[in-house]
Amino acid sequence: MIKKNTILACAVGLALSATGLSAVATTNTAGFSQPNAHIKHVLLISVDGLHQNDLDWFVTNNPSSTLASLASKGVVYNNAQTTFPSDSFPGMVAQVTGGTPASTGIYYDDSYSHALLPQGTTQANCLKGGLKTGAEVYYAEVIEKTTAAGDFMLDAFQGIPNLYPIASFTPGDLANVPTDIYKLMGAPDDIRNALIDPSTLPVDPVTCNVVYPHQYMQVNTIFEVARSKGMRTAWSDKHAAYEILNGPSGYGIDDLFSPEINGLVDDTVVGGPDWTSDNVSTQRYDTFKVLAVVNEINGYDHSGKNSPGTPAIFGMNFQSVSTAQKLNTSSYMSNGTVMTSGLGGYVTSGNTQVPGPVLQGALAFIDNSLKQFVDAINSNTATKGHTAIIVSAKHGQSPQNRSDLTIINDTTMLTTLNEAWAAQHPTAAQPLVAHAMDDDGVLLWLNDNSTTGTTFAKNFLTSYTSGATINIGGATGSITVPAGIGSDASGNSISKNFTQAGLSKIYAGNDARTLIGVKSTDQRVPDLIGIGQQGALWAGSKLSKVAEHGGGAVQDRHVPIVVWGTSVTGKTVTSAVETRQIAPTILHLLGLDPSALEAVHIEKTKLLPHF
Repeated sequence: MIKKNTILACAVGLALSATGLSAVATTNTAGFSQPNAHIKHVLLISVDGLHQNDLDWFVTNNPSSTLASLASKGVVYNNAQTTFPSDSFPGMVAQVTGGTPASTGIYYDDSYSHALLPQGTTQANCLKGGLKTGAEVYYAEVIEKTTAAGDFMLDAFQGIPNLYPIASFTPGDLANVPTDIYKLMGAPDDIRNALIDPSTLPVDPVTCNVVYPHQYMQVNTIFEVARSKGMRTAWSDKHAAYEILNGPSGYGIDDLFSPEINGLVDDTVVGGPDWTSDNVSTQRYDTFKVLAVVNEINGYDHSGKNSPGTPAIFGMNFQSVSTAQKLNTSSYMSNGTVMTSGLGGYVTSGNTQVPGPVLQGALAFIDNSLKQFVDAINSNTATKGHTAIIVSAKHGQSPQNRSDLTIINDTTMLTTLNEAWAAQHPTAAQPLVAHAMDDDGVLLWLNDNSTTGTTFAKNFLTSYTSGATINIGGATGSITVPAGIGSDASGNSISKNFTQAGLSKIYAGNDARTLIGVKSTDQRVPDLIGIGQQGALWAGSKLSKVAEHGGGAVQDRHVPIVVWGTSVTGKTVTSAVETRQIAPTILHLLGLDPSALEAVHIEKTKLLPHF
């Protein structure tokens, strides 16, 4: 059964502030041991979407599993939370810097800066000066080259010969993984020169050069600290844009393996499904990265061809749990067999939400992958007894209960907001919304971010309730706010009403900056931050997904942290911690100075307690 006490404890911790942004990490007591001289390698694993109660459920129902073994022999922090916003980018950045957006400057993979120039700004025009600043900063698959039809490729359009067709294989079966993708480039300069299209990047008005992801990072990373001491590093993630983890130097990661998760599964199908469209496909995609990590455990690079030695810091993120939670229905794995279709997310059992069939299959896949890591570690004399494993998540996912789901059409909402602004402020900057990012929270950057603009946006969203009549003025007149979309227990779309644009709290202008903890001069912080009501998502007009992340809900942020390794004894820590504490703890394990991390110094981030 799910251990409700951990969710309750996290909820109490979150109640310390309106959205749980209190810096609990800065108040923990020290009491740490000296660095363990036996630890030479730290394997960091992020299982995106994994909640603490998912771990509890799986361990209870699979007591002989690898996850159960790691939890019983390691240290479990069952009251851990991610940073806010709970997106993949700030979530991963926190784990390798020790910082929140207040120091890192990273709010989302798709954000905005009032200080940069838009993509496509030529150097000649920039040098002339006088251009208005303000640019979307979108560091995801969109910065890679595409086919003529606009499709992304698994190799980020590197052009690996004979990569397609990609043979089907059983997820987790490392012996039969198609190997051509391991020709994917991994060195920092190669990724920037071959996999990233500079025309897609924002431009710095001072230098008139494009801004690569690593240049947007404001603080250094654990990879850079390790590299400065002559240690080898590696990482595997879902986009080439994760070269941001190299840190400001651009050279923190020796070997970054980043097959594109939004690439085509079949290159003969224009506009066809990518690796997130079906959970079995996602498990196959994750298997590519699992083999890369096993190669690295064995002392090779991700390709398994060169043998530079096992990295001091390395790891990967898993996407299988995330898509299993988000997809309404999907094929899934059950005891090695592909099942045609099942419900994604959670189902109700005895008034409790438990993983449904798709999510159960994904959790079993994660457990088998971790077993392969542990087996590889214990089979290698260089790593056995010298490796620590840390399992956590960039983010959780919300809602877990389908009955809470309310999908609000963000296009209609934002279009109406801009129309109302134009009608009532015709001489002001247009449109009001310069950029919006909304998954299960709302972040808005405004062209008019004065008190007038931020107050208008806040008041509009407060009044945006399904069925309500909004007087826009001008030629538009008035509109009736449409209802949202929910799901019944069988995965069918139903109508759902909502209030206040689905938001429980709205922070605008100075309140938004105070919430994050940045100064009024900060050019990256959203001008409006909306905290979603439980179950509210912003998407289109279809039941395209049943969960999301990015917001401030407990289910978005309450994730596990498990630390396993030599001389680590089984213990459960119930005090509140944050995933950003992983970064200094990794350096501590390796005998490196945690204060070498700039975010640790700025935010006074503590190590994980009682270690």
